[in-house]
Amino acid sequence: MANLKRNMIKLVKNPEEAMKGNEIEYDTFWTSPFIPASVTYEAMDLADDMEKNEDKISARETVDLLGTFVADKIYGGQFTLEDIKNKFHGPDLVGKLQEQIVFIAQGQQNDETKNFLAKKR
Repeated sequence: MANLKRNMIKLVKNPEEAMKGNEIEYDTFWTSPFIPASVTYEAMDLADDMEKNEDKISARETVDLLGTFVADKIYGGQFTLEDIKNKFHGPDLVGKLQEQIVFIAQGQQNDETKNFLAKKR
């Protein structure tokens, strides 16, 4: 178990300057080296709840639930839902949040994370 999987997410460090066309700087956040299986169970429960209530919950509420889970449970409060709303590139939001949930549920890392970790070894 020495080689536990981790995942990362990048948030824009300088969103105001980036919106003016300046070079984008990122803060990179990593999951803990150990994520308890209880977090996986919570992710499954969240997915089930969202599926059961898909006709009762708006797309925005769904994204807020995913973002809060990612920030609080997967990344242990290193950033907040507000940080995601203000420092994440909008067109990538839903897909990247879903990737984070897939990481917790199935252990799948995206290529960027795999490549970064491979360089560190």
